[in-house]
Amino acid sequence: MKTVEAIKDEEKLKSMKAFLQSRSARDYCLFLLGMNTGIRGQDLLHVHVKDVVSESGDLLHYLQSSVYTNPPVYLNRDVRQAIQQCIEEGHLQATDYLFKSKKTSEAITRQQAYRIINEAAKQAGIEGSIGTHTLRKTFGYHAYAKGIAISLIQKRLHHATPSETRHYIGVDRQTDLSIKLDVNL
Repeated sequence: MKTVEAIKDEEKLKSMKAFLQSRSARDYCLFLLGMNTGIRGQDLLHVHVKDVVSESGDLLHYLQSSVYTNPPVYLNRDVRQAIQQCIEEGHLQATDYLFKSKKTSEAITRQQAYRIINEAAKQAGIEGSIGTHTLRKTFGYHAYAKGIAISLIQKRLHHATPSETRHYIGVDRQTDLSIKLDVNL
């Protein structure tokens, strides 16, 4: 198994988002949800509509999950919009997988998720190994760069130590990274 890295270039991320958005609401939502939450690929693929939509049909602000409770998984505005579009385009019901296969009622496979992410990376001109873990690593890297405490990122990624998290996201104490603590009130 190849080791994958975080996508650190925000312009390449924008390019991937634009490609996926033009292609499929499901694929775009997969990318956005994975990149903005840091949840494991297998957990991501098994999200059901009922995990992100209330019984009354409103989009939730937090993923309903027994695995990701501390801290809970926040669904930002862009992610919620992508989820809404995915549900509408796929004509999904509460019991459906959010990332439902076009051929069956099951979730897409890890291999299909890999193909989706890899194709978008190639379109964006990203070289090197890309996979479903790329989404988690990208989340961790950019959260760290924006000033999120390593201890919170560590909890989200379910790592044992801060050094394990730093290694996983591709930063170490010597990395020259401009961290932005932007409160923007």
